[in-house]
Amino acid sequence: MINVRAARIAAITLSATLLLTGCGAAGSDDAAAGPADSTAPLSATQAPPPATASATVPAALEFTAKTLNGDTFDGTSLAGKPVVFWFWAPWCPKCMSEAPAVKAAAGTFKDVTFVGVAGLDTEAAMKEFVQRTGTGNIVQLSDEKGAVWTKLGVSSQSTFVFMKPDGSTEKASGPLGKDSLTGHLQKLLAG
Repeated sequence: MINVRAARIAAITLSATLLLTGCGAAGSDDAAAGPADSTAPLSATQAPPPATASATVPAALEFTAKTLNGDTFDGTSLAGKPVVFWFWAPWCPKCMSEAPAVKAAAGTFKDVTFVGVAGLDTEAAMKEFVQRTGTGNIVQLSDEKGAVWTKLGVSSQSTFVFMKPDGSTEKASGPLGKDSLTGHLQKLLAG
């Protein structure tokens, strides 16, 4: 009973913190983003292949979540791979402004797995954001209760967590435009 209560308190605290931190003004280190491609699928349907037996699974990847298209996603499938977690909220102007850069980077950096982690709103609003931004080319998780946010130590949107194959991570607060995101990705792949 105590663990359930503590988990509820943690979820409520995280939600309140995220709501209070808000998004701030939209901005980018790039020129204004053009219109989003609304023809992209709602959510990537293929999860990354399972982790190999030789890959050590970091504690941060020991989670399961639901994708926006209703599939179960196993975080351990990312072990041993370079990963970018993009934490966003549907109403966040920073998140909206960086969506084109995320979409483009996911198309360019094929050796990196991109995972969007939506929170702080309803699943319907999350799906609308993905449709509007055309970011259905990456796996998008529905994290209404903030479990994945908590697991990876994220307390505000927009936040990126860059995870190296060895499980080490680096966080960056958004908005990240094309140039900033590319720099972080090059560093991630450099080792």
